[in-house]
Amino acid sequence: MRIVRLLGTVLGTTLLTTTALLAAPAHAGTTGTPEAVSLDGPALRGSLDAVHEAGLYGVFSSVRDGRERWTGASGVADTATGRPVTPDMRQRVGSISKTFTAVGVLQQVERGRIRLDAPVGDYLPDLIPGERGREITVRMLLNHTSGIGDYVLSAFPSLAQGSAASLEEERFRSVRPVELVRMGLAAPATGRPGAVPGSYSNTNYVIAGLLLEKVTGRKASTYLTRHVIDRAGLRHTYLPRTPYIKGPHARMYESWFGRLDPPRDFSVYDMSWASTAGAVVSTTDDLNRFYRALLGGKLVGKASLDEMTRTVPVSGIDYGLGIYSLELRGCGRFWGHDGAVFGAGTIALSSRDGKRQVALAQNLMKYQELDENGSPKRHPIDDALAVHIVRALCPDVPASGINHSRLTKTLRFDQLSH
Repeated sequence: MRIVRLLGTVLGTTLLTTTALLAAPAHAGTTGTPEAVSLDGPALRGSLDAVHEAGLYGVFSSVRDGRERWTGASGVADTATGRPVTPDMRQRVGSISKTFTAVGVLQQVERGRIRLDAPVGDYLPDLIPGERGREITVRMLLNHTSGIGDYVLSAFPSLAQGSAASLEEERFRSVRPVELVRMGLAAPATGRPGAVPGSYSNTNYVIAGLLLEKVTGRKASTYLTRHVIDRAGLRHTYLPRTPYIKGPHARMYESWFGRLDPPRDFSVYDMSWASTAGAVVSTTDDLNRFYRALLGGKLVGKASLDEMTRTVPVSGIDYGLGIYSLELRGCGRFWGHDGAVFGAGTIALSSRDGKRQVALAQNLMKYQELDENGSPKRHPIDDALAVHIVRALCPDVPASGINHSRLTKTLRFDQLSH
């Protein structure tokens, strides 16, 4: 089926995103903090409103320029009640979790417990035995050049038949990380270990989480909470233990290209299927704080940062170790990650010095229609999101001067998994 070909080409790029094109709900307005001269508040508010007006249910954003901060929200958190989104809402951030996991692994590299270029089989011989365990290194896991396939199709088998039935059927299923890895190892290899371009696979970061547990003797969630989340000073970020999100949050609507009509609310979901590849819950403010701490050398040292920001081509993006770079012509190079799970999409980008930042969250996924080849069509929401990001990161560059097609491709707004 066409959806299978689509999955085969894009399954390697964070965790499942889903968006539906439906009529926009009643406008709920935008809130904002007092603006500084360096941040154009009216332009940011206008571009965020435009995302909602293009059809997105709710969107909220946090922008920084040095010490100046702007936050805003537009649209609704709940389509049934009209409850508005607010800038402080919690969000499942999907594959942004990979940066957290990579930081944890790099911390252990600094302590001498892990070597980046050591075979992963040296640490997890029972999990990845034989030739694969000898050929795949820790670095290959973190930069997606391991050649290990993704487990998502095995975890949600109906997707291969073009059906979203598995999304509901597996809502409360608890799955162990080892099971996810076995699914990924059983999937067809995407290439030889170390070959470039790499292929994005969530399996790599579930293995990285198990590696972290092996060398620290602690659960990955416990280690990441203490040594990454707490160390970065994040107040509203955590790895969930239940299907429920703690604190204020929006409902998270999944359409799966119209196959869920009306879009299904997946804000209650067992996230064990995402594990250390994508289960983190955070806020846009916390994400900006996290990337400032990372890029400012507060979480790992300079040598580790140099390793993290050494990129290779992976599924159309320049990927380092748990972080990627995005070049905006005439504006500069930005670092971060994006992520998506059922019903929720998030983007976080920072300049290398951490001074200019944007983090944005949305609560409606896979809104695109599919063309005759089964590929998502570009949607006005995609362009509106790109405009807001340009306004946030590049205030002196006209939005018309940015290649939106490249921006949306890099951020994977229209992809099935990232």
